[in-house]
Formats: sequence, structure tokens, C-alpha cells
Amino acid sequence: MCDVKKYTKIYNDIKKLTQDDARQLVLEAPTDEEKEFYAMIGDYFLQKKQKECIANNVF
Repeated sequence: MCDVKKYTKIYNDIKKLTQDDARQLVLEAPTDEEKEFYAMIGDYFLQKKQKECIANNVF
């Protein structure tokens, strides 16, 4: 079984990333797989913010 607390901490740390942080991670990632992973994380949080803006009629 996986350590749920460990991954919850990772998730909470990742939630603190800014778009600039995510961009830096993509640019400096040593492998293409890591670049893709960080890009997907950045996209996920951007989409989440977009949904919040749409729900609040802010556009």
C-alpha cells in the first residue's frame, strides 16, 4: 500500500506552485517525461483557476 500522507503532502506542496514556478520546472526538467509531467500540473491548476473565474463571471 502507498503512504497516503506522503502523497497528500506532495499534493499540498504542488498546490503552492505559481505559474512561474511550473514554467521554471518545465524549462529545467532533465527529461522530456518530467517536462511533460510539470506541464500537465501547470495546465491542471490553470484550468482550475479558469473554472473558478467562469463560475464567478470574471472574464
